[in-house]
Amino acid sequence: MASLNVGNLGEYLREQRRTAQLSLRQLADAAGVSNPYLSQIERGLRKPSAEVLQQVAKALRISAETLYVRAGILDEREREELETRAVILADPSINERQKSVLLQIYDSFRKENGYESGPEAGADPAPGTGDAPVAEADERPAPDTDDRPAPDADGSRAADGDGADTASTP
Repeated sequence: MASLNVGNLGEYLREQRRTAQLSLRQLADAAGVSNPYLSQIERGLRKPSAEVLQQVAKALRISAETLYVRAGILDEREREELETRAVILADPSINERQKSVLLQIYDSFRKENGYESGPEAGADPAPGTGDAPVAEADERPAPDTDDRPAPDADGSRAADGDGADTASTP
């Protein structure tokens, strides 16, 4: 990770605040931080936590990841990966299972190209998918290879050639 560059961050925050036409006091109130503390961040005197940066980003309506990169908490490639994941997870046109599968495909391509990926790189699994990953095509369980005949209408198995019932195996 890059070292903190709070001077650059402060200048960037001041520029974003002015673009949003907010006073220092208004931004501090919206972000839930003190006015003097925000002033010190803008002047490069304080190193804000990721949580404070997230609150400020929300108040400015900008990407928290952008502030993390500016602060040296996150590198540019990690930011791009997180933004890609966020777009996939926010897409209302696909369901949670599809999102999970799409993220797994994305991870496999990144891994193939030599990049770290997946939840260990800081991404959360798709909401509602739990911790169990969806099996990839070559990991799916083989279909039931039971050579026994299908159950009769009453649920019992038909006897094979020697008259013995083979229903003893589950």
